[in-house]
Amino acid sequence: MFAVMIPAFSTSAAAQTTRYYTSNGRVVRVYRRPNVYQRHRHLFNIAIGTGAGAIIGGLIGGRRGAGIGALAGAGGGALYTYKLNPKKRYYRRY
Repeated sequence: MFAVMIPAFSTSAAAQTTRYYTSNGRVVRVYRRPNVYQRHRHLFNIAIGTGAGAIIGGLIGGRRGAGIGALAGAGGGALYTYKLNPKKRYYRRY
């Protein structure tokens, strides 16, 4: 019976989010991996800007306006992602 219960308890939500390791008398807290948006936020922000620019440009100027709007939206998304709201993650390896 314990052979079945021990693996069932090891997959609880707390076990999946945070792990503790003891190394050299210290307790180290290791967090889980960042979610998809946090890992690929540059790509998502530029893609959203491109889509919004293409939709607005398409409504205003047809096919040519959609292309110009997509380029402007991609530039705006890149500007927002890299210059206006930059995020820097610091990693530590234990």
